[in-house]
Amino acid sequence: MAKLKICGLFREEDIDAANEAAPDFIGFVFAPSRRQVDPARAARLRSRLREGIRVVGVFTDAPAGEIAALCRDGLIDMVQDHGGGDAARLAELRESCGVPVIKALSLGPGADASAFAAADFLLFDGASPGGGRPFDWSLLRGEGCPVPCFIAGGIDLDNIEEALRLGPFGIDVSSGAESGGFKDRAKMMALADKVRRFNITGGER
Repeated sequence: MAKLKICGLFREEDIDAANEAAPDFIGFVFAPSRRQVDPARAARLRSRLREGIRVVGVFTDAPAGEIAALCRDGLIDMVQDHGGGDAARLAELRESCGVPVIKALSLGPGADASAFAAADFLLFDGASPGGGRPFDWSLLRGEGCPVPCFIAGGIDLDNIEEALRLGPFGIDVSSGAESGGFKDRAKMMALADKVRRFNITGGER
């Protein structure tokens, strides 16, 4: 059963929409971004979120101790690590945070997913992670993924079913759930509905 993660929530109305759409995961971006949240805002948003939706914290080369503090405070349930971390970085995060770790990996020629087998999940994105553009998904067909993987990068209502047919553990959507740079309740609801329908029908129309 494919999972849905909607990333980049930073307003109370985003959380209210997520409570209705009920994705499996939402993402709080702690890395520099127009969607960035600080711990105080994350705490307010988390307190508004319905039970059962897991919160992923998104970071770029943040110190493991800072991330671990957010985990201890109950603000995030999983860590998504961007940047140049290697297997040692992943091991440090898993030990210090005590929660599952998603390693974000730019998928292109020469990418080696097997080098990140220490992660609990991989997230495949394009050459510019967070850029909101699809990468060449045909690369996934020859990619042996050592752990469950998410597909990210430019996924929206028009192409989410195509992404689902690749058989990932989960789909990660951010800008594809927005209108005018802000999360759009109707799009969030429609994306969640497409994933649920796909899971029921196996993609058959």
